[in-house]
Amino acid sequence: MNDSNQPILNNRQLLKSVLIALIIGVVVVLGGVLPAEYNKDPLGTGKLFGFSRLYIDDTAEKTGETQKLSTTDFEIIKLQKLGSPLSIPKPIEFDNAIPTAQLTSRADTIQVVVPAGKGIEYKFKTLKLGSVKYDWYTTDNNIVYIDFHGEVYEENPPEEVFYESYALAYSNNMAGTFTAPFKGKHGWYFRNKNIADVTVTLHLVGQYELLEAYK
Repeated sequence: MNDSNQPILNNRQLLKSVLIALIIGVVVVLGGVLPAEYNKDPLGTGKLFGFSRLYIDDTAEKTGETQKLSTTDFEIIKLQKLGSPLSIPKPIEFDNAIPTAQLTSRADTIQVVVPAGKGIEYKFKTLKLGSVKYDWYTTDNNIVYIDFHGEVYEENPPEEVFYESYALAYSNNMAGTFTAPFKGKHGWYFRNKNIADVTVTLHLVGQYELLEAYK
């Protein structure tokens, strides 16, 4: 039977070993685990050694939220984008007389689904000087690009029709009162640059009719 030659640690050495292991563990957690897993960097080692780049924010996945646009995603809107180009003449119907009676007042609530990365229009029709109050908002406050515009009613419309823009904006909500400058179709072009579909809820009250395509 052979005697064992393994060293035996006394209490002081054992305590010292435990303290060293504990300190190493704390340093590893603070310097590596926190920056990589929780985006917390109390020692600055995450930035120094690149551990912070390993962090992935999965909060949106867990809560079911969609990625939203920030103000840095928007191009500046300039007046050159308003309405038809100068090459398209204003139709003679633009100057038609004001009707003696307006359309019957009504109220509607409409939901428009704007697919991710795409655009869609929603319009109603009015007579000249017809008055309409409106508001709209998006689900989850997602921001969309809008062109609120109108097209003149023409007996024989050309291939490229004349239109006027009333407002261009990036927004998640808008409200106002609209008085139609001419008889025709008026409404919104919604453009969705988000990664998921956006539902726009639209309320209308006033002298208008819904187009058959949207009923």
